[in-house]
Amino acid sequence: MALYTWSGYTENGKASSGMMDADSIREAKLKLRSQGMFVSAIEEETRGIAHPLKDITLRGILGRVRMEDLTVMTRQLSTLVGASIPLVDALSALYEQTDSPAMKKTIAQVRDSVNEGLAFAEALAQHKRVFPELYINMVRAGEVSGALDVVLLRLAEFMEGQHRLKSRIGSAMLYPIFLLGISLLVLLYLLTAVVPKVVGMFESMNQVLPLPTRILIAVSQFLASTWWMLAIALVAGIIILLRWKKTERGARRFDRFTMNLPVFGSIYRKVSVARFARTLGTLLASGVPIIESLRIVKTVLQNKIMESAVDDSIAAVMDGSSISSPLKKSGVFPPILIHMISVGERSGSLEEMLMKAAESYEGDVETTISGLTSLLEPLMIVIMGVIVGFVVLSILMPMLEMSTIVR
Repeated sequence: MALYTWSGYTENGKASSGMMDADSIREAKLKLRSQGMFVSAIEEETRGIAHPLKDITLRGILGRVRMEDLTVMTRQLSTLVGASIPLVDALSALYEQTDSPAMKKTIAQVRDSVNEGLAFAEALAQHKRVFPELYINMVRAGEVSGALDVVLLRLAEFMEGQHRLKSRIGSAMLYPIFLLGISLLVLLYLLTAVVPKVVGMFESMNQVLPLPTRILIAVSQFLASTWWMLAIALVAGIIILLRWKKTERGARRFDRFTMNLPVFGSIYRKVSVARFARTLGTLLASGVPIIESLRIVKTVLQNKIMESAVDDSIAAVMDGSSISSPLKKSGVFPPILIHMISVGERSGSLEEMLMKAAESYEGDVETTISGLTSLLEPLMIVIMGVIVGFVVLSILMPMLEMSTIVR
């Protein structure tokens, strides 16, 4: 089945254009004619959409939709549907406004599927690389309840919140990581390029070198002769670690190890808890059944230890029990979250409690990251100062001894 770009007119004489999946141009024209379209031009899509030279990028080649584009599309669609604009017309308007080639192509295919009588959620389910399971199920709940615009707005806010949290964490950690990288490069240059030149002068000296100088020379010679072996070992170690993480046992052990790390383990745990609370709260508020919500939450946690606790909760709910009891037994989720879930279950306000918990943990993560960043920056500067000072001192000590001998 090929993809065709077409342009033409409606029965009212209004200009229209879009994309269509079909086995041939003839089939595409017949489909469009059955929809009341008069085609003036149609051609098979092979290079991209609208601007072939402009859109030749890595993202365009891979055909991936950015989360930012999906979020903007969802918010705009919520506004259009809320204004009582038919879904097909709303998707057509989004098609005209979207600049992303991948997003434009996806919207056109979803619109054509809806126009052929497929439910919106089912049309989205045909593009699971773009629309995650959470998105599809919330849209399905919105269609059933007749509140699609409200659900789409919740989805947009959810995705914006997740993206905002990731961006803040990334921005906070960017400078320390950059500083660490530059420091390591400078140190490596000193040990492999500068120190060996100075060593030649020391070798002509018929005297015992100070201990710091001998240590520096040994480290420099080791790195100069084995740096390529260390690089290969590092790459091999990363590959082995990634492969090990893909196994069930490896993933569980890695997640448990990460959660028990000092400082960073606490941040990782809080981020996972915030994701759990935010996702579950959004799904329940959108009308997705509790069992289905928990199953979706399990797929977005990316933490095997927490996934096992959610599995226990699903089994407990199916047996008529509460969510909080299995979560408490797992020992993974913090007591305050368990208490808020328990209160929410008893009072009938579980979604609100989950949202409040998510906001609390997200704020806690941002505060912790900011404090850690402000601590890491001066700490790294001090450590690098000590290392560079050791290098300088190791070079100067023999020189000072030489000047003493000359005197």
